[in-house]
Amino acid sequence: MLWTLSLGLMIGMQHALEADHVAAVSCIAAREKSVRRIVRHGAVWGVGHTVTLMLVAGGALLLGASLPDRFSLYLEALVGVMLFALGSHVLYRLIRERVHFHRHRHADGTVHLHAHSHGGAPARPHAPGHDHDHPAGLPWRTLLIGMTHGLAGSAALLVLTAAGLQSPWTGALYVLMFGIGSILGMAVLSALMAVPLAWTAKAMTWTHRGLQGLAGGATAMLGLWIAADCVTRL
Repeated sequence: MLWTLSLGLMIGMQHALEADHVAAVSCIAAREKSVRRIVRHGAVWGVGHTVTLMLVAGGALLLGASLPDRFSLYLEALVGVMLFALGSHVLYRLIRERVHFHRHRHADGTVHLHAHSHGGAPARPHAPGHDHDHPAGLPWRTLLIGMTHGLAGSAALLVLTAAGLQSPWTGALYVLMFGIGSILGMAVLSALMAVPLAWTAKAMTWTHRGLQGLAGGATAMLGLWIAADCVTRL
């Protein structure tokens, strides 16, 4: 049993590295500039993922229930739509916040250009000395995205667990260890993603925007492919 639960932990860590999971968290973290906050998003995603796995897959194992294949396809399509929306929002924000130039004429006839961006809040008088971070609340959007991923993966995990384990209680413990592994795996992955994001945000603005655009574009395309694939299988 100990070996089985350890295996669940390791598979859960590997499961966190699947393309749709990485794409979602990279889009969520793209706007952050703090390593701590990026890792926090990854861990919260893992918690949401685990909560849904325990409620759906763990609950179904204990009750001896199953999930229809068609229902699983609908959930996967929902993940695809969610990824497309996440990636598109990142791209939209980059376009909206791009720095561009306006021609400006003064009353005396002098003409000059000034840089302008539609992103960001208006500057406040005390902003120059106000560069510390405020405590952030629970990132609910990240939690909900993790829960959606967990919901979509519950059917496959339920089939795998039910086929390999005889006891429903052992199966539920396996699902829990799988979920804990996904939390650890995504936290580690987020830490790796955080280094280039945090560094380029401070030192290389255009490179940072390029990373955001890459994450957004790749996520939107992956989401579109997943949704289209599920529709063709329905």
